[in-house]
Amino acid sequence: MPDRYLELVNSGVGATVAGRLGLPRPAVLRRYSPGDPLLAGELLCGELKGGLDGLVELLAAAGVQTAATDEDGRKWAGLLFDATAARGPEDLAELRAFCNGALRRLRPSGRVVLIGRAPDGADPAVDAARQALDGIVRSLAKELRAGATANLIQLVGEASAADAEGALRFFLSARSAYVDGQVLAVSPGAGSPPADWTKPLAGKVALVTGAARGIGAAIASVLARDGARVVVADLPAAGEGLARVANKIGGSALQLDIAADGAPDTITSYFEQRHGGLDIVVHNAGITRDKLLANMKPEHWDSVIAVNLAAQLRINAALLATGCLHDGGRVVCLASTSGIAGNRGQTNYAASKAGVIGMVRSYALRFADRQAAINAVAPGFIDTDMTRAMPLLTREVARRLSSLQQAGQPVDVAEAVAFLSQPGAGSVNGQVLRVCGQNLVGA
Repeated sequence: MPDRYLELVNSGVGATVAGRLGLPRPAVLRRYSPGDPLLAGELLCGELKGGLDGLVELLAAAGVQTAATDEDGRKWAGLLFDATAARGPEDLAELRAFCNGALRRLRPSGRVVLIGRAPDGADPAVDAARQALDGIVRSLAKELRAGATANLIQLVGEASAADAEGALRFFLSARSAYVDGQVLAVSPGAGSPPADWTKPLAGKVALVTGAARGIGAAIASVLARDGARVVVADLPAAGEGLARVANKIGGSALQLDIAADGAPDTITSYFEQRHGGLDIVVHNAGITRDKLLANMKPEHWDSVIAVNLAAQLRINAALLATGCLHDGGRVVCLASTSGIAGNRGQTNYAASKAGVIGMVRSYALRFADRQAAINAVAPGFIDTDMTRAMPLLTREVARRLSSLQQAGQPVDVAEAVAFLSQPGAGSVNGQVLRVCGQNLVGA
């Protein structure tokens, strides 16, 4: 659904009027197209002494042009600061000095990425500096303009630059257009780079549930674009739309009610017989039955929990028990910012999505034993059929309640899912990645 306001304030006359009246001026975000460079311009790199080995070499191998010295008048496509060697609060002044002038010359849709280490409880001063990066990146993301974003990669334990490569590529690229003010933990040694970063899912078999339209259809399309062989699943009633999606991406359609008792057996049997198993599972299917809790009927509560949460639990259990999910597999579950911040009239939906987050965190160690990973993506306000049905004023207000001052697109969620499905994202496990433009309410 087009954002007419965004289009207006980015036109010649509209931009002038918005500037004079002090109206919000959301930028047109740079989104990924096949063949795009990782970063559209130079990356200014800074570090605390004793930082990561091999970081600049890794960036060079990815085709990123880097510079170590800022110069007045020079514009930057991105800023990267390695703060992994922080030993106390006094070290943070170097980050301030690094950003101070360069931020003013950050290009539209620029990228700011900080890299730090996760607090480990060994030294209060060290942990204070490490946690401070969280506050810095979340605040900085709210200061940036013109579609620029800021995110933090948090290395756990002895995680290295190589472990962070997948996350670094994602945050620097246009694939992360609507991911802003986020902290992503990366563990050591669990990921391996794909043979081809332009087709990172080549040879993989993927299942996407709830794929007949909207976000599910976008996920299926992006996974196919990245090389996966995709099976799309949805209710029999959505069969016509499901067939259109399958035909468009060159995939297969599976009509399935994921909440049915026999759904886990149907999935494992189908993929073992036809594909020899599964590499990627995306739990996208979900429903809403919104009511105030005081007015909510049992069937509204039960149906949402059954589809959004219980079905995922049963399918994941079957995948692990049968071995249908290959070693090194990826499971990505759709949560929601409603499950993090809550939402009026959505106690059932918020319960189900918060439950997904709890499930992902609990499953992480079991998946790690198989060199696999399970994560959640939590969308914020995304332009979909559901949001199109909202009253105009309500929709317009909701669109502006993020640091990027606009709604996300289904493809933004799909890009995050595709990133977490890659071989190079195996070092990200049990995490929740919000795709919300840094929503300002409950963020």
